[in-house]
Amino acid sequence: MTGKLKDKDMDQLEEWIGTSVKTFTLLYAITRDGCNQTIFHQKCNNQGPTVTVLYNPQGSVYGGYTNSSWQSAGTYVNDTNAFLFQLHYSNKRTYTKFPYNQDGYAIYDAGYGPIFGSGNDLYTFNGTIYDSGGYFALNSGLSIGSSYDAQGKSSNQINNGTMNITELEVYKVADGQRKKTKVESWRKTKGWNEKFLDELTEDIVSFKPLSDLHISEARVLMIGPVGAGKSSFYNTINSIFRGRITQRACSGSAEQSLTTAYTPYLVRVRSGANLNFKLCDTRGLEESQGLDVLECNYLLDGNIPEYYQFNPAAPISQETDGFIAKPTLEDKVHCVVFVMDSTTLEVTPTKIIQKMKSFQTLMNQKGIPQALILTEVDKLCKDVEKNVSQVFKSETVEEHVEKASQLLGLPRGNVLPVKNYENEMQLEDNISILALLSLRQILYFAEDYMENMMGKRAAAQRKTEKMNVKK
Repeated sequence: MTGKLKDKDMDQLEEWIGTSVKTFTLLYAITRDGCNQTIFHQKCNNQGPTVTVLYNPQGSVYGGYTNSSWQSAGTYVNDTNAFLFQLHYSNKRTYTKFPYNQDGYAIYDAGYGPIFGSGNDLYTFNGTIYDSGGYFALNSGLSIGSSYDAQGKSSNQINNGTMNITELEVYKVADGQRKKTKVESWRKTKGWNEKFLDELTEDIVSFKPLSDLHISEARVLMIGPVGAGKSSFYNTINSIFRGRITQRACSGSAEQSLTTAYTPYLVRVRSGANLNFKLCDTRGLEESQGLDVLECNYLLDGNIPEYYQFNPAAPISQETDGFIAKPTLEDKVHCVVFVMDSTTLEVTPTKIIQKMKSFQTLMNQKGIPQALILTEVDKLCKDVEKNVSQVFKSETVEEHVEKASQLLGLPRGNVLPVKNYENEMQLEDNISILALLSLRQILYFAEDYMENMMGKRAAAQRKTEKMNVKK
């Protein structure tokens, strides 16, 4: 048994301990050894520094670290290096350190389970606790605030208000380089190398709309809150194919949308040829203004002319100059890409989410496929920040993909993490690969929509032919 503590959590504990790289050796686990105070001390006494970790049925993980050995001394022990911690709350990674206040009561080293603090800041158990059908109901408590700083958190915000746990582990902590568990990718791709970049590039360059539909370019509409990264995504794609960092689309930080017009962007390769799709930027979503349902409907149906300037004081109507009363299939939108900032996903205003969902209702009625691009994923995880190719091994990124999927009701495979070119002065293969992976999938969705249109046309034609035969 190697224990449930994850490498990422060990990394965080190692950082909090702060002296050197550490190994974590499982000494005691209640599911293996029994929840018994005598057994705990038999296995954990005189082992040097240890970390105690509790896991509960709600998906919360918390515990305490002491630099002092457990010895069954029957006294309080002052340990200036001790601390309590929170690693997960309700299945969400939530790293919080609760520092020791140096009151002389870091741990209570007696004939009980691990106890931290004079006021039983963390009191695990006393005696023997038996499995209650999948969990252990500890006869103890969590009340941080006596010997440890609660950092403004209540017990409910740490252990969901319950001392029912599925596991309690104690690890010996020692200096040394630990062998990390190989992390499997949660989304499979080919090896991230120059060959894969060339393959993605070729797939996108060779993309063409179905010839029978007589469409020259697939039209991809980008919709998202102000500052989410719509314009930056286009700039990223354009940079890749131009071979240098470009800034054709206006991007940056502002309280109101920097994009105020319906702007279709073609992507041009170094030879000067245009690729067979348009990334269409539009006004960013805002709570009180910005794109509304009627304007979105007109966009989807191809009624709004290219470069139309949105004016909140004069909403577009069929009388608006340039309004396309009879749009062709080429004018219509073939795929919609929602763009959201992964770092602000959970604080996106409710009104904006409601707007996006109302837009989705229209899209679903029209059979238009949707994807969601999550930007700024490098800011979610240090490993991804160092190396973008680690994006599909990052649990944090995976968690945000899951949240985004649930937020808009899209399949996980339709949520595409991206790191746009923003601070870079030159292209980087891994950033380009991630962006092109997303773009290729978007074009696949557009192609699927066009195939459905072909099917509908063929069905309508057969119906017409049958009616003519009857006549």
